[in-house]
Amino acid sequence: MYVDFCLYICRIIIYKSINMRYGIIGTGAIGGYYGAKLARAGQEVHFLLRSDYGYVKEHGLQVDSCDGSFHLADVNAYEHTEDMPPCDVVLVALKSVNNGKLQTLLPPLLHDHTLVVLIQNGIGVEEDVQKMFPDVQLAAGLAFICSAKTEPGVVSHQCYGSINLANYSCRDEALMQTVVDEFRQAAIETGLVEYNEARWKKAVWNMPFNGMTVALHTQTDLLLKNASTRQLIREQMMEVVGAAQHLGVKNVDEAFVDKMIETTDAMTPYSPSMRLDYDFHRQMEIYYLYTRPIEIAREAGYSMPKLEMLEAELRFLEKNV
Repeated sequence: MYVDFCLYICRIIIYKSINMRYGIIGTGAIGGYYGAKLARAGQEVHFLLRSDYGYVKEHGLQVDSCDGSFHLADVNAYEHTEDMPPCDVVLVALKSVNNGKLQTLLPPLLHDHTLVVLIQNGIGVEEDVQKMFPDVQLAAGLAFICSAKTEPGVVSHQCYGSINLANYSCRDEALMQTVVDEFRQAAIETGLVEYNEARWKKAVWNMPFNGMTVALHTQTDLLLKNASTRQLIREQMMEVVGAAQHLGVKNVDEAFVDKMIETTDAMTPYSPSMRLDYDFHRQMEIYYLYTRPIEIAREAGYSMPKLEMLEAELRFLEKNV
């Protein structure tokens, strides 16, 4: 035990003595925000961009933030991962509907010890990405943030901004801790959490609010100001809690539901990512946010009827509106 602890400390010291290189796949509201914060703190960060590559290359990346706005004038911006260097940590902030593209996007960025952090919504994303890359070290990134990117090169950070990291298949705990430390040095509230607990806790908020803002064409604040929808949101949250508990997940309970509702009451009126995808006629993340967790719960003998109905409504809207 003592020898293992000493090795752990030594590895942390080694990581802190080298310049960790970060890659961002998906420089949108989430990847753009966390990548920009890391770069501003002095980390070497390389950004993959799509439609606004030319704009960011010429004008840089602007973060309009409730915590203080800032501008990155000199951005390591790329259109193709083949042009990017191998990275020690890759933050994947793509929408999960695009995960099939990782088969070609990720390999140029990998070396033998690269850690890939999936900052994505839903249940089951790590399992499926691990099937694509059996030997790659994966972690989940659970962001609690209100952020949007609705114009080229500009990230609008409205409130919150913390992120938790959960180990899925990383073989080196010291590397995980170093990433947490470097996020904290970049003024990002960050913690290390247990994987299943973290994913299902995120689902407690995501499953009700993402879909309901689409189905009722509204924002988070109005859902909670109306007594009927506030009660429905709570019931949907409790379905997620019930599924998590049925699966043996710890620390997901009614008290956590109360905390999430209280936190959302204090939140700036917000359109979650699924609502923005719907508004901009993009494919919604229905599979990992609804279909997969509903299937997993059902296989374990637990049903979520209210969320099953919401999933059906979202499938209808995606195909018919």
